[in-house]
Amino acid sequence: MATVELRFSAQPEHVRTARLVAAAVARRAGVDEAVLDEVRLAVGEACSRAVGLHRSHGITAPVSVALTEEEKAFSIEVGDSVPGPGADPAESGASDASGAGPARTDSDADGEGEDEMGLAVISGLVDDVEVRSGAGGGVIRMSWPTADAAVRP
Repeated sequence: MATVELRFSAQPEHVRTARLVAAAVARRAGVDEAVLDEVRLAVGEACSRAVGLHRSHGITAPVSVALTEEEKAFSIEVGDSVPGPGADPAESGASDASGAGPARTDSDADGEGEDEMGLAVISGLVDDVEVRSGAGGGVIRMSWPTADAAVRP
């Protein structure tokens, strides 16, 4: 199982690089040429989502992307460092004036709408997608089938 790992600062201009690397590694792994545009778009959406989450929460940790070639599949995991729902607000550093929980602003509500839209786009592009979130951050895992080894040139 070959893996390529990519980490980049949460800047929108780095999303394009992640898309290009993902497409190149997917092609090398044997993902059908007709699906490469979907891979590029899905990775772009997932990385843009992670960048937006980092920026809106003031997190300076890098966004991580793991591209893995498995026996009959190619998978990509895009990870962020934003604690998920139910995580201890003291750990994330975000709380309202009473310290009772995360402060909610109108811009947070807008960000959640964009987040849901991005996840909807990813779900429409990728048949096998999983979204996980925990205290250490979130991960979007996407996978595509690869051509059989006998069919590869």
